[in-house]
Amino acid sequence: MTECMPACEFLELLIFDCDGVLINSESIATEVHVEALAKLGYAITAEAYNSRFIGMTDQQSYSIIEAEAGLRLPNDHHQRVMMEISKRYSCELKAIAGIRQALNAISLAKCVASSSDPTKLRFGLEITDLYDLFAPHVFSASEVPRGKPAPDLFLFAAENMKTQPANCLVIEDSVAGVQAAVAARMRVIGFVGGSHCVSGHAEKLLEAGATGSFNHMAVLPELLKKLQMNSLCE
Repeated sequence: MTECMPACEFLELLIFDCDGVLINSESIATEVHVEALAKLGYAITAEAYNSRFIGMTDQQSYSIIEAEAGLRLPNDHHQRVMMEISKRYSCELKAIAGIRQALNAISLAKCVASSSDPTKLRFGLEITDLYDLFAPHVFSASEVPRGKPAPDLFLFAAENMKTQPANCLVIEDSVAGVQAAVAARMRVIGFVGGSHCVSGHAEKLLEAGATGSFNHMAVLPELLKKLQMNSLCE
């Protein structure tokens, strides 16, 4: 852990991103997106796709791609992509290593705030047996006007959980997600243990405003204890 936000308030709520934080899904989804776009003549590597679009809603990434490439994605593009992702989730998707043990060891209130649409979000959590650990406190960017890096989703989650932003801690794996948490005036720690995280990813999250980073969920309960003792603000 490195630096801290301007104020260290009492920690009441833990807000988790989903993809790449709770479920090891980013590599699967990115592969599907890259393959689908390649069929339409838009070539992009998985690493470049992750660097640019992870943390955003699919609709945000589609708009950017269409504007930059001067193309129009087919009307059924998103539906086809979601069908293929669901198929691969059923065979390949796993929970992030250590997440269940970490969640069981944490007594704080918890919720999920994800850029995924509600159907994909719930399916990913259910297939990895994590949904019941959060339900009904699972929030999607489809419920707010703007997706990450805007603060709307995290503020929406805090409001629904009846918690002030200063008393929230966000766990994020994307630059857009970290920026959204900072914009919401919440503390945020970067998680870099997903299969999509490459060398230098932690540094990118720190530059975006994360107060620190970690790469295995097993250490999260201890990090939270240190936060609660204000060890970040000595």
